[in-house]
Amino acid sequence: AVIGRSNVGKSSLINAMTGNRKLADVSKQPGKTKSINHYLIDDNWYLVDLPGYGYAKVKKTERFGWHKATKQFFVERGTLAMVMLLIDSSIPPQQLDIDCAYWLGEANIPFMIIFTKTDKSKKDLPKPRENIQAFIRTLSRDWENFPPHVATSSTNGEGLPELLTYLSQVRELYKDEVKQGFWTQAREQTKKKANNRKPAASTNADKQKRRRRRGAP
Repeated sequence: AVIGRSNVGKSSLINAMTGNRKLADVSKQPGKTKSINHYLIDDNWYLVDLPGYGYAKVKKTERFGWHKATKQFFVERGTLAMVMLLIDSSIPPQQLDIDCAYWLGEANIPFMIIFTKTDKSKKDLPKPRENIQAFIRTLSRDWENFPPHVATSSTNGEGLPELLTYLSQVRELYKDEVKQGFWTQAREQTKKKANNRKPAASTNADKQKRRRRRGAP
Protein backbone atom coordinates (compact mmCIF):
# COMPACT_ATOMS: atom_id res chain seq x y z
CA ALA A 1 0.00 0.00 0.00
CA VAL A 2 1.18 3.53 -0.80
CA ILE A 3 0.48 6.56 1.40
CA GLY A 4 1.86 10.06 1.78
CA ARG A 5 1.04 13.73 1.97
CA SER A 6 -0.98 15.24 -0.85
CA ASN A 7 1.27 16.23 -3.76
CA VAL A 8 4.07 13.90 -2.62
CA GLY A 9 4.13 12.18 -6.01
CA LYS A 10 2.22 8.96 -5.31
CA SER A 11 0.68 8.64 -8.75
CA SER A 12 3.94 9.41 -10.52
CA LEU A 13 5.77 6.80 -8.46
CA ILE A 14 3.11 4.16 -9.10
CA ASN A 15 3.33 4.81 -12.84
CA ALA A 16 7.13 4.68 -12.76
CA MET A 17 7.14 1.43 -10.76
CA THR A 18 4.75 -0.28 -13.15
CA GLY A 19 6.09 1.22 -16.36
CA ASN A 20 2.59 2.47 -17.20
CA ARG A 21 2.28 6.26 -17.35
CA LYS A 22 -1.50 6.08 -17.58
CA LEU A 23 -2.18 3.68 -14.69
CA ALA A 24 -2.61 6.26 -11.93
CA ASP A 25 -4.02 9.67 -12.76
CA VAL A 26 -1.39 12.35 -12.21
CA SER A 27 -2.97 15.66 -11.23
CA LYS A 28 -1.59 19.10 -10.40
CA GLN A 29 -4.40 19.46 -7.87
CA PRO A 30 -3.29 18.07 -4.47
CA GLY A 31 -5.77 15.90 -2.60
CA LYS A 32 -7.49 14.55 -5.71
CA THR A 33 -7.23 10.92 -4.58
CA LYS A 34 -10.11 10.50 -2.12
CA SER A 35 -10.78 6.78 -2.48
CA ILE A 36 -8.74 3.60 -2.05
CA ASN A 37 -7.58 2.40 -5.48
CA HIS A 38 -6.39 -1.16 -6.17
CA TYR A 39 -4.05 -1.98 -9.06
CA LEU A 40 -3.52 -5.63 -9.99
CA ILE A 41 0.14 -6.20 -10.84
CA ASP A 42 1.17 -9.17 -13.03
CA ASP A 43 -2.09 -10.92 -12.10
CA ASN A 44 -0.33 -11.75 -8.84
CA TRP A 45 -0.50 -8.97 -6.26
CA TYR A 46 -2.22 -5.66 -5.60
CA LEU A 47 -0.63 -2.25 -5.30
CA VAL A 48 -3.00 -0.10 -3.25
CA ASP A 49 -3.11 3.68 -3.58
CA LEU A 50 -4.44 5.31 -0.41
CA PRO A 51 -5.75 8.91 -0.17
CA GLY A 52 -3.15 11.54 0.60
CA TYR A 53 -3.22 13.48 3.84
CA GLY A 54 -2.48 17.03 4.92
CA TYR A 55 -3.87 19.03 2.00
CA ALA A 56 -4.58 22.50 3.41
CA LYS A 57 -7.45 23.44 1.05
CA VAL A 58 -9.86 20.77 2.23
CA LYS A 59 -11.82 20.70 5.46
CA LYS A 60 -9.83 19.86 8.57
CA THR A 61 -12.01 16.81 9.18
CA GLU A 62 -11.13 15.57 5.69
CA ARG A 63 -7.42 16.33 6.05
CA PHE A 64 -7.16 13.84 8.87
CA GLY A 65 -9.84 11.49 7.57
CA TRP A 66 -7.17 8.84 6.95
CA HIS A 67 -7.22 8.16 10.67
CA LYS A 68 -10.61 6.55 10.01
CA ALA A 69 -10.78 4.88 6.58
CA THR A 70 -7.06 4.39 6.11
CA LYS A 71 -6.45 3.32 9.69
CA GLN A 72 -9.17 0.71 9.26
CA PHE A 73 -7.46 -0.49 6.09
CA PHE A 74 -4.12 -0.76 7.89
CA VAL A 75 -5.31 -2.74 10.88
CA GLU A 76 -7.96 -4.94 9.27
CA ARG A 77 -6.42 -5.83 5.91
CA GLY A 78 -5.06 -9.32 6.57
CA THR A 79 -3.16 -9.41 3.28
CA LEU A 80 -1.25 -6.16 3.85
CA ALA A 81 2.41 -7.08 3.37
CA MET A 82 4.02 -3.63 3.39
CA VAL A 83 3.14 0.06 3.59
CA MET A 84 5.20 2.48 1.53
CA LEU A 85 5.27 5.85 3.29
CA LEU A 86 6.22 8.51 0.74
CA ILE A 87 8.18 11.56 1.91
CA ASP A 88 8.80 14.59 -0.31
CA SER A 89 12.58 15.12 -0.26
CA SER A 90 12.33 18.52 -1.97
CA ILE A 91 11.11 20.12 1.29
CA PRO A 92 12.30 19.95 4.93
CA PRO A 93 10.75 17.32 7.27
CA GLN A 94 7.05 17.90 7.94
CA GLN A 95 5.42 17.10 11.28
CA LEU A 96 2.50 15.26 9.64
CA ASP A 97 4.93 12.87 7.97
CA ILE A 98 6.81 12.33 11.21
CA ASP A 99 3.55 11.63 13.06
CA CYS A 100 2.46 9.18 10.37
CA ALA A 101 5.75 7.29 10.64
CA TYR A 102 5.40 7.08 14.41
CA TRP A 103 1.83 5.85 14.16
CA LEU A 104 2.79 3.07 11.77
CA GLY A 105 5.76 2.04 13.90
CA GLU A 106 3.93 2.08 17.20
CA ALA A 107 1.03 0.13 15.68
CA ASN A 108 3.48 -2.50 14.37
CA ILE A 109 2.41 -1.91 10.77
CA PRO A 110 5.24 -3.12 8.47
CA PHE A 111 6.41 -0.14 6.44
CA MET A 112 9.27 1.40 4.55
CA ILE A 113 10.06 5.02 3.77
CA ILE A 114 10.35 6.17 0.16
CA PHE A 115 11.81 9.61 -0.40
CA THR A 116 10.42 11.11 -3.61
CA LYS A 117 11.47 13.97 -5.91
CA THR A 118 15.22 13.64 -5.37
CA ASP A 119 15.67 15.46 -8.69
CA LYS A 120 13.72 18.51 -7.50
CA SER A 121 15.34 21.46 -5.74
CA LYS A 122 13.33 24.43 -4.51
CA LYS A 123 14.61 27.97 -4.22
CA ASP A 124 15.75 29.05 -0.74
CA LEU A 125 15.24 25.51 0.63
CA PRO A 126 17.82 22.82 1.47
CA LYS A 127 18.76 20.30 -1.21
CA PRO A 128 16.87 16.97 -1.31
CA ARG A 129 19.81 15.04 0.18
CA GLU A 130 19.93 17.46 3.10
CA ASN A 131 16.19 17.08 3.70
CA ILE A 132 16.51 13.29 3.61
CA GLN A 133 19.31 13.34 6.18
CA ALA A 134 17.30 15.73 8.36
CA PHE A 135 14.28 13.40 8.29
CA ILE A 136 16.44 10.39 9.15
CA ARG A 137 18.09 12.27 12.01
CA THR A 138 14.70 13.33 13.39
CA LEU A 139 13.33 9.78 13.57
CA SER A 140 16.64 8.26 14.65
CA ARG A 141 16.48 10.21 17.91
CA ASP A 142 13.71 7.88 19.08
CA TRP A 143 14.04 4.74 16.93
CA GLU A 144 16.42 1.94 17.71
CA ASN A 145 15.98 0.45 14.23
CA PHE A 146 15.28 2.88 11.41
CA PRO A 147 12.79 1.54 8.82
CA PRO A 148 14.03 0.45 5.40
CA HIS A 149 14.27 3.46 3.10
CA VAL A 150 15.17 4.39 -0.46
CA ALA A 151 15.56 7.71 -2.29
CA THR A 152 13.72 7.85 -5.60
CA SER A 153 12.89 10.00 -8.59
CA SER A 154 9.98 9.20 -10.88
CA THR A 155 11.55 11.47 -13.49
CA ASN A 156 15.01 9.93 -13.90
CA GLY A 157 14.33 6.52 -12.34
CA GLU A 158 16.72 6.88 -9.41
CA GLY A 159 16.14 4.26 -6.74
CA LEU A 160 13.43 2.36 -8.64
CA PRO A 161 15.47 -0.85 -9.23
CA GLU A 162 16.33 -1.01 -5.52
CA LEU A 163 12.71 -0.37 -4.56
CA LEU A 164 11.32 -3.06 -6.87
CA THR A 165 13.91 -5.58 -5.68
CA TYR A 166 13.04 -4.94 -2.05
CA LEU A 167 9.30 -5.25 -2.69
CA SER A 168 9.88 -8.55 -4.50
CA GLN A 169 11.75 -9.85 -1.44
CA VAL A 170 8.92 -8.67 0.83
CA ARG A 171 6.34 -10.54 -1.23
CA GLU A 172 8.36 -13.77 -1.11
CA LEU A 173 8.81 -13.45 2.65
CA TYR A 174 5.10 -12.74 3.02
CA LYS A 175 4.21 -15.91 1.10
CA ASP A 176 6.49 -18.03 3.29
CA GLU A 177 5.11 -16.57 6.53
CA VAL A 178 1.53 -17.07 5.38
CA LYS A 179 2.22 -20.73 4.70
CA GLN A 180 3.63 -21.15 8.21
CA GLY A 181 0.78 -19.26 9.86
CA PHE A 182 3.02 -16.55 11.32
CA TRP A 183 1.38 -13.72 9.40
CA THR A 184 -2.15 -14.28 10.74
CA GLN A 185 -0.93 -14.23 14.33
CA ALA A 186 1.11 -11.08 13.78
CA ARG A 187 -1.76 -9.24 12.10
CA GLU A 188 -4.16 -10.08 14.93
CA GLN A 189 -1.69 -8.66 17.44
CA THR A 190 -1.29 -5.55 15.29
CA LYS A 191 -5.05 -5.05 15.08
CA LYS A 192 -5.46 -5.21 18.86
CA LYS A 193 -2.58 -2.81 19.47
CA ALA A 194 -3.66 -0.29 16.83
CA ASN A 195 -7.29 -0.25 17.95
CA ASN A 196 -6.20 0.59 21.48
CA ARG A 197 -3.96 3.43 20.40
CA LYS A 198 -4.91 7.08 19.85
CA PRO A 199 -3.76 8.94 16.68
CA ALA A 200 -0.23 10.34 16.81
CA ALA A 201 0.17 13.65 18.61
CA SER A 202 2.95 16.19 18.69
CA THR A 203 2.97 17.31 22.33
CA ASN A 204 6.13 17.34 24.42
CA ALA A 205 4.69 14.60 26.65
CA ASP A 206 4.03 12.43 23.63
CA LYS A 207 7.58 12.97 22.34
CA GLN A 208 8.94 11.84 25.69
CA LYS A 209 6.90 8.64 25.46
CA ARG A 210 8.25 8.03 21.97
CA ARG A 211 11.81 8.10 23.25
CA ARG A 212 11.04 5.03 25.34
CA ARG A 213 9.62 3.01 22.46
CA ARG A 214 11.40 -0.12 21.30
CA GLY A 215 11.94 0.66 17.64
CA ALA A 216 10.62 0.13 14.14
CA PRO A 217 9.05 -3.08 12.77
